[in-house]
Amino acid sequence: MEKSPETDAAASYKLDRQIGFVLRRVTQRHLSIFGTSIPQMTPTQFAALAKLYEVGPISQNALGRLIAMDGATIKGVVDRLVVRGLLATGRDAGDRRRTIVTLTREGETVYRVLADKAAQISAETLCPLDASEQVVLLALLHRMT
Repeated sequence: MEKSPETDAAASYKLDRQIGFVLRRVTQRHLSIFGTSIPQMTPTQFAALAKLYEVGPISQNALGRLIAMDGATIKGVVDRLVVRGLLATGRDAGDRRRTIVTLTREGETVYRVLADKAAQISAETLCPLDASEQVVLLALLHRMT
């Protein structure tokens, strides 16, 4: 019986070789490491603290864009961090519709404490690779974003 092109594609498709599946598995491993090392915060919450530490006060929407979150997601992240006292929000003097997000003193302290753990999490995630492989992998992934 002759196989149709659809059957050939179906037969040759191997889930374990697909980029999306592999990236999801790596992400699951990374999230597990993160959750064990920094159980008090989600990776998205930490990303918000890290980017605010890096760039300083910024609009909520701009923060979301910088850390690859849509408007609704970043609002929820910011709201939860405000409740914890790690962020403060206020209106932009030049555009009252814009919300400006700032690290509080406590937020900066928490970030400084967690930054070393976050670096260790990245190192543990990448540890199956040698140093040069890590550089190449990160460069290739950056090209895909």
